[in-house]
Amino acid sequence: MTAAIFGATGMVGAGALLACLAEPRVTAVIVVTRVTTGRVHQKLREILVADMFALAPLRHEFAACDACLFCLGVTSAGMNEADYTRVTYDLTLSVAGVMAAANPGMTFCYVSGEGTDGSERGTVMWARVKGKTENALLALPFAAAYMFRPGFIQPLDGIRSKTRWYQALYSLLAPVYPLLHWLAPQFSTDTTHLGQALVRAALDGAPGRVLRSHDINALADWVPG
Repeated sequence: MTAAIFGATGMVGAGALLACLAEPRVTAVIVVTRVTTGRVHQKLREILVADMFALAPLRHEFAACDACLFCLGVTSAGMNEADYTRVTYDLTLSVAGVMAAANPGMTFCYVSGEGTDGSERGTVMWARVKGKTENALLALPFAAAYMFRPGFIQPLDGIRSKTRWYQALYSLLAPVYPLLHWLAPQFSTDTTHLGQALVRAALDGAPGRVLRSHDINALADWVPG
């Protein structure tokens, strides 16, 4: 499988990248990014772009991709709905449209979040926008599309959040994360399991189109028969 990853310099995307590099069935990884990941691997190729809304010239690159792991995302804190919609809905659909046109036979995996509002009518702004994004992606002509809704995500393997206060929280909770996960496995996962689940869905499919934390963990731990 050849996989394209968006957001590989972020916490979730870094987990997806490590999972791709570790998976023997993934033979090539194309990272589309504004800044380099700083990683070097024989399977890895980076494409640096200045404008994520202008990817049409790369359509020939995406035609060879079997999967797209879309891990780009921003916090809604301090953002109004119009700005959050542009960087969440508009950007995601712009990228997905190019990918679908390049190869409708690929699988598209989108990392959303616990609490996403698929009805698009709730009172929480970010949840409505995420729900609108999920619904639009599911309507595109991909061979398969999966929406990942993790709750709490603990970074592992040296991965760090670029948001300082998020990372401070992760560092604080790291010693007790195993207990937290044992108490609430339906709401927690880690970057290793999430990355593995993204890759597994792209390679083997998933039991549903919307996957929450317990589904993510189960998919990552599943061993094909």
